[in-house]
Amino acid sequence: MRAFASSADLTEKTQTLETVGDGVYALTAEGDPNVGAIEADDFLVCFEAMATPTAALRWLERLRELTDKPIRYLVLSHYHAVRVLGASAFAADVIVAHENTRLLIEERGMQDWESEYGRMPRLFTDPGSIPGLTRPTLTFTDELRIDLGRGRFLELRHLGRGHTEGDIVAWLPHERILFAGDLVEAKAALYTGDAFHREWSTTTLDRVAALGAQTLIGGRGAVTREVGAAIGQSRDFLEVMLREVGAVHRRTGTLKEAFEAAHAALEPRYGGWPIFEHCLPFNVSRLWDELDGVERPIIWTAERDRAVWDQLQS
Repeated sequence: MRAFASSADLTEKTQTLETVGDGVYALTAEGDPNVGAIEADDFLVCFEAMATPTAALRWLERLRELTDKPIRYLVLSHYHAVRVLGASAFAADVIVAHENTRLLIEERGMQDWESEYGRMPRLFTDPGSIPGLTRPTLTFTDELRIDLGRGRFLELRHLGRGHTEGDIVAWLPHERILFAGDLVEAKAALYTGDAFHREWSTTTLDRVAALGAQTLIGGRGAVTREVGAAIGQSRDFLEVMLREVGAVHRRTGTLKEAFEAAHAALEPRYGGWPIFEHCLPFNVSRLWDELDGVERPIIWTAERDRAVWDQLQS
């Protein structure tokens, strides 16, 4: 029997802090969630918050070796707990997210916190340091532009529903650098348990590609300059799931059969990538619901997590 989700993954990952442009930084960690920061003339914009304040402080200690500018903005790409619950460590003047992310935090933030802690306990360094749910103080629906000074701008954009219904990206058009959140992964498996597979695989990724980024920091995986390949991998993962799960659904097969078909089709290419086995049961379950006409993802709870895992992965 496989260990539940990533509960047995207790090995610390090697973090890599990379300067990807003038005053643009990314911290990656062998498939753990990525974070980043962008220097303006007299302030910082940080992207993603990590799972706990204690984990975030470790990132900020490394960032402070490069810059001592105050953090004005903390940008959250979406609502998942491993991305947002460390926010208090940043002491940011403004916490920015999409309006749908604000609504999702209120609707399902507590359940998601419990769910993700159970799935990925290693990421929750010192969980007692979390003061409560993270709530944005500034939201938008389509685009928000932050003036960085000297003619530079950071554009926060909602390009469509994908990994969640509130995903945003952070785009530096002058440098052609994109922080894509979990809309794109670089040699890491996609998590689609709260996704909109058909929209994500088509119009949303089309809009990501249309930006013309030359450097991409995905939600997981290394910084990449092979942007087209990263987008293509993410699209292929979704298309294979849609094809395999869809075929079983159309012939009125079972969820278990759909999981087995998707696993067989995806594993040769993606099976060795971070969190593949962890993600796939939840991915297939959500896609099955979507094919059944369930428009918005059913809320994941710790109990539902275990039930789906036991049905499909044990």
